[in-house]
Amino acid sequence: MKMLVGSPLPLAATLAVVLCVVIPPLRALGQDASPAPAGQSPAGQRAAEFIARYEQTIRPLETARNLADWNAAASGKDEDYKAAEEAQNRLDAALANPAEFAALKQIRDDLKKADPKPDPLAVRQIDLIYLEYLGKQVDPELLKRITAKSTAITQAFNVYRAEVNGRKLPDSEVEKILKENRDSQYRRAVWEASKGVGAVVEKDLKELVALRNEAARKLGFTDYYDMELRRSEMSREQVLKLFDALHDLTHGLFREAKREIDARLAADYSIQPDALRPWHYHDRFFQEPPDIYDFDFDPPYAKADVVKLAGQFYTGLGLPVDDVLARSDLYERPGKYPHAMCTFIDRENDIRVMANVVPNERWMSTMLHELGHAAYDKYMPKSLPYVVRTPAHTFTTEAIAMLFERFARQPGSMRAMGLEVADPVAVARAEARSRRDQILIFAAWTQVMVRFESAMYQQPDQDLNTLWWDLVEKYQLVRRPEGRNAPDYASKIHIVSAPAYYHAYMMGQMFASQLHRTIRRDVLQTDDPTPVYNNRKEIGEFLKTKVFAPGATLRWNELVRHATGEDLNPKAMMEELQAAAHDH
Repeated sequence: MKMLVGSPLPLAATLAVVLCVVIPPLRALGQDASPAPAGQSPAGQRAAEFIARYEQTIRPLETARNLADWNAAASGKDEDYKAAEEAQNRLDAALANPAEFAALKQIRDDLKKADPKPDPLAVRQIDLIYLEYLGKQVDPELLKRITAKSTAITQAFNVYRAEVNGRKLPDSEVEKILKENRDSQYRRAVWEASKGVGAVVEKDLKELVALRNEAARKLGFTDYYDMELRRSEMSREQVLKLFDALHDLTHGLFREAKREIDARLAADYSIQPDALRPWHYHDRFFQEPPDIYDFDFDPPYAKADVVKLAGQFYTGLGLPVDDVLARSDLYERPGKYPHAMCTFIDRENDIRVMANVVPNERWMSTMLHELGHAAYDKYMPKSLPYVVRTPAHTFTTEAIAMLFERFARQPGSMRAMGLEVADPVAVARAEARSRRDQILIFAAWTQVMVRFESAMYQQPDQDLNTLWWDLVEKYQLVRRPEGRNAPDYASKIHIVSAPAYYHAYMMGQMFASQLHRTIRRDVLQTDDPTPVYNNRKEIGEFLKTKVFAPGATLRWNELVRHATGEDLNPKAMMEELQAAAHDH
C-alpha cells in the first residue's frame, strides 16, 4: 500500500513551526507591489507568489501530519493517534482558508486567459494545488469530525486482533492458519474472528461515509466517491467503463481458472466444490491465489533475510534503497499497523516502509512491492518543485510496486538472489499458473471493491451487507455463508484509510504490464516473457528517465504515453495472461 505524502524538518522542529504558522495575506488581486518580470504576465507572477507561499505554509504542515501518522501507526497508542488527528486538523484548517482558495481560483482562471502564455509548469502546480484546496472548502468543524472519525476507525483496525478459543492471533498467524490448516470448522472460526473488526467499526464507518458525503455535496459533487475521483483527475464514468471492459475481457478466463482452483481446494478439504465458502480460499478476501501449486514458494525463503534480499534486488537495478530500509519499521509487534505501507514523509529524503516481515514468499513479494514505491519517490529529481515532486497518479506508483513484486516467484530471479531452486522447470510452471491466477483473481476482487464503494457512497442507507455479498458472488464467484448477516464489508481497512482508491491498484496492474512489455522490447530486447531483471541497471535508468523524472508535471495519461508510447489499456496484461496460460 502506498501513502503519498509531503518537508525536511525533524519532528520537534516541524511541530514548533506549525503551531505558530500564519498564512500571509494575499495581495489584493491586481495590486502587485512590483511589475511582472519581462515576459511574464501579472497572473504568472501571482501564481509564482502563491506557489512560494504554499511551500512556506502547507509543506511543513504536511510533513508534520505525515510524521504523526507514522508514529501512530507504529505505536497504536491513544496519544499518538490524538497527535495525528491534531496534525491533520492543522493542515485541513490551512487548506480550508476561504480567502486563499478564492485567490487561488482567480489565479487559476486568469492563467487560462494570460498573455503571454504562462509557464506550463506553473499552470500545472496551480492546478494541483487547486485540487488539494478544493476538497477542504467546507466548514472546518465538519473536517475535524471527519478526521476524528477516520482516526478512531483506523486505530481500531490497527489494534484489533482476531480472538479464537480465548487466544488473540497476530495477523501473520491468521494468514498461516488460513493457508495451512485443513480443518474447515477451525478455518471458519478463524476467518469469522478476523472479520470481527467489521462489527467493531461498522457504526463509525457509516457515520464517516455520511460525513464525507456531506462535505462532497456541499462542494457541488454528487457524493464523496465522485469528488475523490475528480480530484484525482478522473471520473466515475471513466473508471466504471474501464472496469466493465475489464470484466468482459477477464471473467471467462477467471471462471475457468477458479474451476481449477475450486477442484484442488475441495480435494484438500475432502468436500465437494459447491461446499466451498470464503474461509476455504487461504486469503480473507480471496484477493490473492491460494497456495495450491506444484511448488511451494515459501521454503526457499524460510531461512533467508527477506529484507536484505529485497534491498539487494534494487541495488542491482541501480536504484539502491538502503537509506530507506535504515529508516523503516519492518517487524511485527502488538498495536502496530498490521499490514504494509510506504510513506514519503517530506518529499525530500525521508522515505520509510512499515511492514511486519516474516521469512516467506508473501513478505518477499510485499517488500519488493513497498520498495518499488520507495524507489519511485527517491529517484524523482530533487530539482522538481515540491508540488510536482510526487508520482503522476497513485496508480503510476502502484504500477512500479506491482512490476517488481512478481520477481519473488520467478525462478531466474530467485536463483539470482542466491536462493536454492532445485527444479526450475517445476517452479516456472507453478509461477506461470500463479501469475495467471493472481491477475485474474485480483481483477475480480477489484471489481467488488470499486463497485461496492461507488454504490455505498451513492446510496449509503441501503443494506450494505447484502450489497457486499451480491458483488462477491457475481464477480468473485464465492458463495456467501448461509445465515450470516455481519458487516464483513467493514473489515476491509482500505474503505476507511484509502477511500476511492482501489481502482488505482488495477490500473497499476495494467500499467505494470505495459511497462514490462516496453522494457522487454526496448531495454532488454528479448522475446522472453519472464526475463530476469536482477543486476540490470539499464532497467533502473529507463524507469528514472521515463517514469520517475516527470513526477507530477504530466497528468497520468500523459505519463503512460511518455513511458510506453500508448494510452493506458489492458492489452499487455491480457498478453501476459495468454502467455501464462500457454506455459501452464
